[in-house]
Amino acid sequence: VATREEMMLALNGPNADLDKIIAEADIFSWKNLDYIIPYEGATRQLLCSVQGYVKPGTMTALMGESGAGKTTLLNVFAQRINFGTITGDMLVNGRPLDGSFARRTGYVQQQDLHMAEYTVRESLRFAADLRQGDNVPQAEKYDYVEKIIDCLGMSKYAEAMVGKIGRGLNVEQRKKLSIATELVAKPSLLLFLDEPTSGLDSESSWSIVQFLRALADSGQAILCTIHQPSATLFEVFDRLLLLKKGGKTVYFGDIGPNSSTMLSYFERNSGVKCGVSENPAEYILNCIGAGATASTNHDWAELWNNSPECAAESATIDQLHRDLPSRPVNNNNGDLDAVFAASYRTQLWVVLKRTYTQFWRSPVYIRAKFLECVSCALFVGLSYVGFDHTVGSAQAAFSSVFMLLLISVAIINQSHVFAYDTRELYEVREKLSNTFHWSCLLLCHTLVEIGWSTICQFLIFICYYWPIRFSGTAENAGFFFFINVLIFPMYYVTYGLAVLYFSPDVPSASMINSNLFAMMLLFCGILNPKKWSPKFWSFLYVASPFTYFVQAFVGPILHNRKLECAYSELFIVDPPEGTQCGAYFSNYIKTNGGYLVNPESESNCHYCPYVMQSDVVLQFGIKWKDHWRDFGIAWIYIFANVGFMLTGYWYFRVYGGNPMSAIKKLFSAKTYKPAKRHEKDNTIFQPQPNDSKIGTVKK
Repeated sequence: VATREEMMLALNGPNADLDKIIAEADIFSWKNLDYIIPYEGATRQLLCSVQGYVKPGTMTALMGESGAGKTTLLNVFAQRINFGTITGDMLVNGRPLDGSFARRTGYVQQQDLHMAEYTVRESLRFAADLRQGDNVPQAEKYDYVEKIIDCLGMSKYAEAMVGKIGRGLNVEQRKKLSIATELVAKPSLLLFLDEPTSGLDSESSWSIVQFLRALADSGQAILCTIHQPSATLFEVFDRLLLLKKGGKTVYFGDIGPNSSTMLSYFERNSGVKCGVSENPAEYILNCIGAGATASTNHDWAELWNNSPECAAESATIDQLHRDLPSRPVNNNNGDLDAVFAASYRTQLWVVLKRTYTQFWRSPVYIRAKFLECVSCALFVGLSYVGFDHTVGSAQAAFSSVFMLLLISVAIINQSHVFAYDTRELYEVREKLSNTFHWSCLLLCHTLVEIGWSTICQFLIFICYYWPIRFSGTAENAGFFFFINVLIFPMYYVTYGLAVLYFSPDVPSASMINSNLFAMMLLFCGILNPKKWSPKFWSFLYVASPFTYFVQAFVGPILHNRKLECAYSELFIVDPPEGTQCGAYFSNYIKTNGGYLVNPESESNCHYCPYVMQSDVVLQFGIKWKDHWRDFGIAWIYIFANVGFMLTGYWYFRVYGGNPMSAIKKLFSAKTYKPAKRHEKDNTIFQPQPNDSKIGTVKK
């Protein structure tokens, strides 16, 4: 990793006056911070009157036992809490937080989630493109990325793909990438880190902490949660904020050389000395009863509140709040007040490039998609080889379209798994850091998925259309190609992704898709024509989009194809004696259509009820003249899918709507509240208030 001098050069440029930079830097502070959430009909306090500050050029460790509220406090600082009630003051230079706070801070989460198909350098350039303003030249952004790569010692694997866990970067390399992703955004105020050494060995942990130390020495303010660090790692930090369960402060102040300042406080109040070879971090956790087998009789939160150290820190915070507001505001750039650094156009273009790269570098997904399309289409096409001009062939063409529609179900289910990984990456990290707007994710993934699905549909067309060898004009074949290859993929991709983007997970999306798809197929007119359906369900025939796709597919296949009934399909009727078949059937044919094979015969009239193969499917409402109407309706459904996808994602994933809660309330029992688990219910056989109103039976 970089030295202090290399870090200063990378972050501040040559000939920078570090003392002046630190003296003029903004200071983040907080006071009387409380966080309360509703819990089982009551409330639970997760943070209680927490106060402190982080000065530039210092590393502050945030420690405490599991459940003490360390990560919760970081999330409150980073304004990533959208549940419960937060009270207290969070200030920058003694002023309330403004819109630029999120843009001036970085948050390295404990979970190292990155785009597996991107290289390290591409990942950092992606972050730089979107988290630095459009006013910064791209060359300058990429130059800064190279400096961060060098500072973190990632040059050797900068062109390596991130990959999945176990088949890509190791844990240390992923953690460095997470830190670098936040640094390329240039967090001028503060850098938050949540358990940066979690899951690392001692050597990797030391490498990460040494880098953070060099970063702090170059003027960066750092607040970092850390769980039971070694004595060597603990000495690297300047200050400590120690919490106990309930989010109560146990200590906030300097650690001191060899932890002397901190140890003097705990030794004085506990009466137990820290051993020479004992880890100071473990010692203080044992003192407050946060160790694995430790316990305490002291209320350390109360001890801290009444201590002179607490009074001194409170006085320091009050002094900062009095002095700092008079300092000139460093953020004169109003552009930092915007939620996103890049314009929407830039976001859309950069995310689209990444999405295309993600698909291109996922050969397993693409091969599986192509293999499924080709194999299923060949199965359908070869199953109906020998298409001729009979009634049976017309009916077979109708049923083959039904099987053709089923292929899209598998394609949709495949796309769910692939799209879910991208959605998870966005919601876990990129959304919280305001990297780009959520609609860019949906639109870009939809566009790229449509492109690849169109190629798949072209392969389906070749494997289905030519083995059956539908004859007809170029107009018929061209329209079938147009609606099947170019329009149908747009529909099922937008429909499938709309289902996924409002579903909580992939199994739920698959279940919803299967049920909706079954309903659309059942009421599209293939299995049951509209005139044979119960009136109650007839509206589904009109509402099903597959009704119009079936008509658009079958229409050009059978249009202008003359029908020649096979012998088994003919109706054989004997006319009255001395009457020719043509004369006998003339009025009937004028009314009902069809033709006679032997009109001059006076016996065994061979009557075929259809003239054209398209007449066979008239009972299903399929007419060639409606093909452009079906084309227009298909576009309506496509736009409706996109609209539902955007509004559904906004309501369920951004706004936080949960219709299931309303359903649960509707069907929940309100007259009797069962006893809690493991709690004996003694109220069942006790006298009730209304017992006296019950009459007695007379003998």
